[in-house]
Order: sequence, then structure tokens, then C-alpha cells
Amino acid sequence: MTSDLQKLLDILPQDLQQALVHHPKRDTLIEVVLDLGRFPEARFPGGAEYLSETAVTHEHLQACIQHVSLFGGDNRAGIEQTLHRISAIRNRTGDVIGLTCRVGRAIHGTIAMIRDLVETGQSLLLLGRPGVGKTTALREIARVLADDLNKRVVIIDTSNEIAGDGDIPHPAIGRARRMQVSRPELQHQVMIEAVENHMPEVVVIDEIGAELEALAARTIAERGVQLVGTAHGNQIENLVKNPTLSDLVGGIQSVTLGDDEARRRGSQKSVLERKAPPTFDIAVEMLERQRWVVHESVAETVDALLRGRQPYPQVRTVTESGEVIVTQEEPKSSSGSLISPAARSRRQSVGQVLPFHHKGYQRDTLGTWEPTQQLSLADPAHKAVLGTGELDTQRLVKAVNGHSLHLYPYGISRQQLEHIATTLKLPVVLVRELDEADAILTLPAHRKSQSKLERLAKQRQIRIQIAKGNTVLEITRALQRLLGIDALASLAPGELSLFSEEGSEHELEALEEARIAVEQVVIPKGQPVELLPRSAKVRRLQHELIEHYQLKATSFGEEPNRRLRIYPA
Repeated sequence: MTSDLQKLLDILPQDLQQALVHHPKRDTLIEVVLDLGRFPEARFPGGAEYLSETAVTHEHLQACIQHVSLFGGDNRAGIEQTLHRISAIRNRTGDVIGLTCRVGRAIHGTIAMIRDLVETGQSLLLLGRPGVGKTTALREIARVLADDLNKRVVIIDTSNEIAGDGDIPHPAIGRARRMQVSRPELQHQVMIEAVENHMPEVVVIDEIGAELEALAARTIAERGVQLVGTAHGNQIENLVKNPTLSDLVGGIQSVTLGDDEARRRGSQKSVLERKAPPTFDIAVEMLERQRWVVHESVAETVDALLRGRQPYPQVRTVTESGEVIVTQEEPKSSSGSLISPAARSRRQSVGQVLPFHHKGYQRDTLGTWEPTQQLSLADPAHKAVLGTGELDTQRLVKAVNGHSLHLYPYGISRQQLEHIATTLKLPVVLVRELDEADAILTLPAHRKSQSKLERLAKQRQIRIQIAKGNTVLEITRALQRLLGIDALASLAPGELSLFSEEGSEHELEALEEARIAVEQVVIPKGQPVELLPRSAKVRRLQHELIEHYQLKATSFGEEPNRRLRIYPA
């Protein structure tokens, strides 16, 4: 590690120099902050502390400014042939009233986690919060490409932060060449100039933050030059949502799908899709200095995010001994559609245990379905779990011996399916690709003998389960048939929300009234029951609930006293 820390301390007032020279944390110093009228402050990884009990004056600030280069349009200056950065805060008249003196360090070996990616020749984008080490990594990548791989590397150094201040670049960049930028707003022009005039094999860019810079980066990539850069944002999702920088990951556009394609995807007809190939092939999210997340295919990651699926990037960490460990990231828990209902149900607390039995499954302590035993292919329980449709061996074993059935909805409300599976804690995971499915759930209108769906299902040996309607009751019955679950004998109060449209207290109260009447009077005593007067909308919800118990009810009376009478079977 090379820091030239003493050169930074030399620009500070004498008393601050003495305080830092003998400081026990000197080697981990991040920056020194001087604000007019406040105590000078030193910042370390573990926190900040004051260096003096004397407030900073104009004289202190001017003394520091005299030892550094001129401030540019971005209010940054440096110390010649060092990597330190001095940033100014100005008042409304342009006078400097604060300085941030940041320590710049050249650290060899910082890119051990991704060196294999650097050597592929593909364009690489680094993302991360300020201070996580993006510029340090960028500097080391430039050195490795120039010295170890003997490539022609040109660095676009807008703030002289990569190769240091002055006309002679810092040795930390090796044989790489550096082009300075006179004004930050001209960075995109210098990027194009580098390619046209100096024949680089690699262009290194720090802090791509404007639309013109993103377009210039695409132009460079399309000319066959490897790009290595950083951008504002912690994760790829940030770039996807940023209209200025979204072109770095391919750009986003709205497209209108045909009816068949919309049903196949289980989505709306207007969806967002990637507009073009990404400028950068690989993206690295620098979460911490020793923990980076790698997206080896930016195109696949962006496509997955736009379709509501969870990408599975690599997580690379470095141990204290220097060993690089590569693991696969698990899906993130969220309230959106990136995680399946079955996975969400595992994180929910235990509610009322439903009084019905699943053939081949039992409830675990979290209320989730678990297999009671390992079933062999010869076991007739297969037909009870997955029906009689033709299924291939691997898919059948996964569905029976695993914890969930992967279901592909076609023309069925995905939101309603998620609600039902989550509320009843069914072992069902909704998938968006047909190749991932164990079974298909659809409506009668979409299953025709010569339909595309029928052909695809037959080719992939996937069973098609029919729901007679797109209502909660019919979808629930179809799932029960598909999973071999006995009909519900009763419902817990929390599960009445399945039959409620708005989830209002009035609707739930009416449904609870009907449930109690059925379970405590109509079924056990065989007696009819009249309910309280309700509106037409609420009576319809009560009718659906009563049909669920396979009972009949009629409405009688005149508005506003019209009500339901429930009859025993």
C-alpha cells in the first residue's frame, strides 16, 4: 500500500500535523475536514474525532489552499504526484469556507476477487457507495491491464483522482496513459478523443454520471474497445430506474405484447423490456471492501429484473488469509413478486392450523407443508399429489419429494393465486417460464385440443390443470385437486380474507357471521339459518363462502332488509 500520507499532512496547520503524526490510527485515516468556525475533524473507519479545540479560521483555510493546485470546475484540487484529493465548499460569493482533505492510497492486490473477469476482455462496470473503494479498484485494474496483460490502456482522469495531480501520472497506474479533462462537462468529448487519436485497447473512466457520458461509453464499446468504469449507484436496480444512466445496462423501453404472449407471461399487455445490448457486459456491486456481488451477464440480470424475477449473482469475498470464496446469492425477501408465496410463507409466524390433510405432506412448525416421507416412483400417491397427467421422472421427484410445486399460471390472475397460496400456506411456487414448471393452471377457454399451450405442455410432459373460473373459490378448488388436498372442512378467521374483495371490516364481519352459522349450526345440527340483512355485494361474497362448504343459500326479503338463508346439505 502506498499513501504518501506525509505530503497531505504537510498542507495542514502545524498543530493538526502534530496531532496526526503521532495518532495511533494514522494509517487508517480517511479524511480531514476543516469547516469555518468549527473544530477540525479527522475521520477514521470506526468514527470521527476532533483534532483541536481551536475553531478553524479563514487563515487556516488559506494556508492549506496555498499548498495545493488550483481548484477546477468541480471544486477539486490535488497535491502533485500524489493521489490525495482536496475538495472545497464555497459560500454564495465563491469564497472557500470548508475543505475536505481525502487520503488517496494505491493498494496492490485489491482486485484479486475479480481478476479473472478483468482478463476476459469484457467491459466491466463497478458500482458502490462513496468510500467503498471504487477508484482504488479502478486504478489497480488499469495497472494490471497495462503491466501484466500488456494492453494499451488510456485513463480518462476527469478530477485527477485516478493518476494523481500534476502532469506526471502517479506510478500506481503502471504503464497506462492518462488524459486529463479541463472541465468536468467535457468528459464525454475526451472519451471519444481518446479512441480516435490514441488507439487504446482499454479505456478506463471514473464516475459516469451524465447522459452524454453514457452515450459516449456506448460509442466506445461498439468500436470494440474494452471499457472499465464506475457509475453512480449501489446496485444494477439503481441504473435500471435512472433514466440518465439506464443506457449503460441496455436502456429501457415500453412494449405492447400480443394476447397470447401476455397470457403466456402472466403479465399485462404493456411491459418494460431492455432496448439494446448493455454497454457493459459485467457489473460488480461493491457492497463492502471485502465483499462484492458479481453479475457475469448484465443482459440476463436486467431481463430478469424487468420480468419480476430474482437474479442469482455471484458473491465473492476475501478471507483474512487472502483466499477468494465464490458463492451464489440467495433470493432476497421482498414484498414484490421477486420471491414466491411459498418462500414468503416460511417467514411468517404460525397462524391457525387448517383442519384439512394433504396427501403426502404435513405442516411444519412454521405452518409450511413438508413431505411426510420419501415417495418412490411406484407409489400410487403420485397420482394423488400430481394427478394422472404424464410427467417426466425428474419433475415428478422434485414435486413430490421437495417442498413445493412449481406452477405456471396461464390466463389466471397471478395476484389472486399468490394471495391464495400465501394465505393457505400451500406448497406452491409461481414461475414465469414454462420450462421451470411442474404443472400449468389455466381456464377452460385456453385449453383446446390444437392450442399452442396444449402442444407445449405435451412436448414438455407438463400436466394442465383446469380452473372452472377466475374466482377465489374455483382457483382454490383447482389447487386442491392439483395437490391432492382434501376439501377444507372449516376456515380460520384469518383465511376469510380470501373471499373478501376490499378487506374491509364490514365484509369480514359478514363473512365471519356466515362461517359461524355454517360451522356451528347448519352442518352439525342440520338446521337452516337466516343471516342479518346485507347489501347485494356483501351477500354475493357470503354466497361464495357458502358454496365453498358445498351448501346452498337463497336471498329473500325486500331491500334494505334482504338477507341470506343457508340450508343444510
